[in-house]
Amino acid sequence: MLPALEAAELPADAIEVGRIADAWGIKGWFKVFPHSAQPEALFSSRRWFLMPPGGAAQVFRLPVREAREHADCVVASSPDVPDRTAAEALKGARVFVPRSSFPTPGDDEYYWVDLIGLEVHNREGVVLGTVRELLATGPQTTLVLEAEPAAGETKPVERMVPFVSAFVDKVDLQAKLITVDWQPDY
Repeated sequence: MLPALEAAELPADAIEVGRIADAWGIKGWFKVFPHSAQPEALFSSRRWFLMPPGGAAQVFRLPVREAREHADCVVASSPDVPDRTAAEALKGARVFVPRSSFPTPGDDEYYWVDLIGLEVHNREGVVLGTVRELLATGPQTTLVLEAEPAAGETKPVERMVPFVSAFVDKVDLQAKLITVDWQPDY
């Protein structure tokens, strides 16, 4: 059971950014496993929205006093979570942050969530697919595209394109389009 948190409605622009892993220490701090290697959204927002584990429809607002990196996770505290017992009750909750709370990305920087669903064309205008997901592959990020099945096939075509300036010519979030220097048979 979650501590006495205020029931809330999930904002229309809410993005899931992590999951509460466990209590941390004895003063009500808790560990969060972020979904991103760079969890700035967790640091920039002073209010998180929690959805309890198990697909519960109830959403709660959690004011955040402090959040900081610690080893492979983020640790945070809230004035509404006074002790370890209350922090333990948060275990497994999914953490959402309004997209409007995200820090503004720099030039040629994009949030992954903004790239998913964009159509990818090559320089010749050939549609290579739609961004289904992104993979962190060490030194670079890779776009995973899904395209219509080839003639006579039923399984969608999957393509991977490194998300680096050598291959990505332009990202147009308004047009929901990424233009790349890539061929369908690569």
